[in-house]
Amino acid sequence: MAARCLGRGVGRLLGGLRGVGVRALAAPRLWSSASASVAPPSSYQERIALAAREPAAFWGPLARDALVWDTPYHTVSDCDFRSGRISWFLGGQLNVSVNCLDQHVQKSPESIALIWERDEPGTEVKITYRELLETTCRLANTLKRYGVRRGDRVAIYMPVSPLAVAAMLACARIGAIHNVIFAGFSVGSLAGRINDAQCKVVITFNQGLRGGRVVQLKKIVDEAIKVCPSVQHVLVAHRTDNKVHMGHLDVSLEQEMAKEEPVCAPESMGSEDILFLLYTSGSTGKPKGLVHTQAGYLLYAALTHRLVFDYRPGDVFGCVADIGWITGHSYVVYGPLCNGATSVLFESTPVYPDAGRYWETVQRLKINQFYGAPTAYRLLLKFEDSWVKKYDRSSLRTLGSVGEPINHEAWEWLHRVVGDSRCTLVDTWWQTETGGICISPRPSEEGAEILPCMAMRPLFGIVPVLMDEKGNVLEGGDVSGALCLSQAWPGMARTIYGDHQRFLDAYFETYPGYYFTGDGAYRTEEGYYEITGRMDDVINISGHRLGTAEIEDAMADHPAVPETAVIGYPHDIKGEAAFAFVVLKDDVGDVDVVVKELRSVVADKIAKYAVPDQVLVVKRLPKTRSGKVMRRLLRKIVMGRAQDLGDTTTLEDPGVITEILSAYQEYKDKRGGAK
Repeated sequence: MAARCLGRGVGRLLGGLRGVGVRALAAPRLWSSASASVAPPSSYQERIALAAREPAAFWGPLARDALVWDTPYHTVSDCDFRSGRISWFLGGQLNVSVNCLDQHVQKSPESIALIWERDEPGTEVKITYRELLETTCRLANTLKRYGVRRGDRVAIYMPVSPLAVAAMLACARIGAIHNVIFAGFSVGSLAGRINDAQCKVVITFNQGLRGGRVVQLKKIVDEAIKVCPSVQHVLVAHRTDNKVHMGHLDVSLEQEMAKEEPVCAPESMGSEDILFLLYTSGSTGKPKGLVHTQAGYLLYAALTHRLVFDYRPGDVFGCVADIGWITGHSYVVYGPLCNGATSVLFESTPVYPDAGRYWETVQRLKINQFYGAPTAYRLLLKFEDSWVKKYDRSSLRTLGSVGEPINHEAWEWLHRVVGDSRCTLVDTWWQTETGGICISPRPSEEGAEILPCMAMRPLFGIVPVLMDEKGNVLEGGDVSGALCLSQAWPGMARTIYGDHQRFLDAYFETYPGYYFTGDGAYRTEEGYYEITGRMDDVINISGHRLGTAEIEDAMADHPAVPETAVIGYPHDIKGEAAFAFVVLKDDVGDVDVVVKELRSVVADKIAKYAVPDQVLVVKRLPKTRSGKVMRRLLRKIVMGRAQDLGDTTTLEDPGVITEILSAYQEYKDKRGGAK
């Protein structure tokens, strides 16, 4: 019954709205498009200059007019990269859910907030702003009844759905901190993120549906919370009609929400109070919980959503990211909803039931902006163009790419085939840490050129610099270096939860006074930026950042494995894939069995996407005399550049290279023979 009710809309599941109490709200003003004329400042170049030269003069009026405040801020910013201090709109009080819901309900309650594109095509569900507010309030009241208070952490382990969005907004409404955990993560990854945040409550579904398959979400939660002593309750919603085990901590979410009133007074939150935690991989084995706060994050998400994608009132915005990632937070939930947009929630996959799924969805929902990942585009371009061209895509104006640098073949296909060479294509660069898009072809001066495969132009208030290996700033064009940002912006993360020193070490120690992105970049003679990839031991698999140390730690837990080294290498679909070099103990019997077990261990401890595509068993790893594994040598071997290994004088025994080359050649010959 629950699944069928959800199919009629989350708001309708819970009955009619009975008097939503909204505050007296002023209509927000935010620049309407990339080419709009606003005075002052009026032109794109004037805005760029003002944001770089006088951040307070740029961001202050924008925040005052664009957000609904309970108490005005008294200080625009107080930031110092040398000490890692980042604060915006100090003294201000507001509630994010009011900005995303109440203000729109007051003006246009029946406008569509969400279109839930469910797994089965043609079964979409439309949720109005009124219904979403009602659902959010009922869920917020349910959380309060089960002991969640301001500042408590709540884990959300749910696939893309209106109820997941309502769960995020419900936390925001009562001042709780949400910790959305990608619903593809394994037991170990889920438990680690719950424990690091000390979550009091977990919200999940009985099961998930994706690509025609059932995902056993509740079973994964059941296993995870066995080692999560902070969890007091598990609120279980129902995506399917299938029954699942309900233990003493478990609560049926829909039943409890139905008992609650559809009105919940919003907490007035300080601008720098925590809005959410989101865990991302680092170069060490432990994921880091990045902290994003209230006002600055919301303003930056809303501004970039509107300007990068040329969003206009009435548009249907289609970002197909999962809410478990920052892209889903900023451009499925907070940015679009703050702007009063209609946001698509995509539950399925690019190839279910066939390779036309994205474009059939575009036709049926009349999507105006489509924002996806290069991994999906690379997958789809391998199919016939007819899968695209059979559907009407005339509603599209802007196409976007996110998660990793896009390659030329995918860019050209997206521009020429999907966009019919008429859509604006924005290749966006940003990170979980940045909160929103930082470099993108748009906004720009009207009609400005867009170059393929290049993020190009910094957003307002983003001031990039390139550094050489000695920490010197590189001037001029036609230069490559480490990409740093020299000035704070409102949307950036404030710290790593519970470990500010790690935050300082990761982002501000390498180049004092600058935020180090971890990426390399090339700047053209014209001053445009092209991202060249990661500079640390982080790989990007299908748009998901993953520390190689995480995979190594998971594999090293196997009793037959004393040590491993994992590197990233180019993959024609995923962008990058993991290649594991594994040393086994001498008494190991069947090597193939161990390799199979190692793949399973990684899937169980992290996620299936983290499983190395290739595993090579070697006798030993290339190490320096101090014991450091020289992963760059392994990367060059896999890339076919063994003749260009560079300086190997620090190797403890140069003979190890010959051993690994021999083992790798034998491995390739074996794989070739198998094919």
